[in-house]
Amino acid sequence: MVVDLKESRAKIDEIDKEIVRLFEERMDVATDVAAYKRSTGKKVLDPAREEEKINSLTALTDNEFNKMAVEELFRQIMSISRKYQYKVLGSENDSILTFKQVDELDVDNDTRIACFGEAGAYTEQAMEEIFGKDINSINKLTFKEVIEAVANGEAKYGVLPIENTTTGGITDIYDLLPDYDVSIVAEHVVKVEQALLGKKGAKIEDIRTVYSHPQGLMQCAKFLEEHSYMTTKSYNSTSGGAKKVAEDDDMTQAAIASTRAGKIFGLEVLQESINYESENYTRFIVISNKKIFLSNANKISLLFEIKHQAGSLYNMLANFYYNDLNLTKIESRPIENKTWEYRFFVDIEGNLNDPAVSNALACISEYASKVYVLGNITTK
Repeated sequence: MVVDLKESRAKIDEIDKEIVRLFEERMDVATDVAAYKRSTGKKVLDPAREEEKINSLTALTDNEFNKMAVEELFRQIMSISRKYQYKVLGSENDSILTFKQVDELDVDNDTRIACFGEAGAYTEQAMEEIFGKDINSINKLTFKEVIEAVANGEAKYGVLPIENTTTGGITDIYDLLPDYDVSIVAEHVVKVEQALLGKKGAKIEDIRTVYSHPQGLMQCAKFLEEHSYMTTKSYNSTSGGAKKVAEDDDMTQAAIASTRAGKIFGLEVLQESINYESENYTRFIVISNKKIFLSNANKISLLFEIKHQAGSLYNMLANFYYNDLNLTKIESRPIENKTWEYRFFVDIEGNLNDPAVSNALACISEYASKVYVLGNITTK
């Protein structure tokens, strides 16, 4: 028997109208539930009640496919209901309450700012573009040293690279941030143009060993492939590599670093712009040991670890969508001593004062084994 498509669509339309009516009725009841929870101090999430409901609803289905579909449908409905209750009741999550809004960063000529790399590093350039040159800068040779200097109060702020458009996120930074009580307060982007630097009088064909930070080497991978007679050696920073070449006084050595570093250490530019992507930018972050954010901050950086169960990541990310928050970045890193478990670093657009942010943080805490606000960031 041939089904009449028009008639079937009409039936579906009527069913859908009834679904919408019942959904709105359910949400009205959810308002009453929220009022009760407010009066009794109960938590929005009741895991035992939800599991009991899911089991009873899936038992009403006729086949395995419908059982799975009904479970997914009602988990989403329950999620939407909880989001609405958070909107009515306000956030239960106090992770944002420790942050204080400020109008500007507290900086003067005596402010100590820790900067990654030797003099001439791109990080130093970023620092000066953010804070100016009339500051008390402290150069540190490792990412960890910068973060420790800020965490222990040796420096008020620290500047670190965190992402490059060519090579992606700098994983060392992501691995270090969770271990220290610091927050990200600002970010700044610098165009990176790597140059091959050598001793005065040296020629490209003389070079046998090239020093640079791993990021610098990766950004110039094509150039190095084309000059396969050059051996690469990782160094603690691009500017540190330039300093080594200057001190070793060896005509067969070169560094991949900025022309600025070349001038500082008296090196000659053997070839400019050797990074294979012409639009090569690095994003730098400013960290503080204070839980502060600027009033015009428009990006929130989060860390979360999800529970090791099906659907956790899906349920987590859905909260950004339902709160109209634009997710601009997600990066995963393995959790130490936990096989196949990961922590996620996420950037979303927003300000900690936004109600939608409070709602989203409250919701994702239900699915995460750990949630940490790394900072509310202003672009400088």
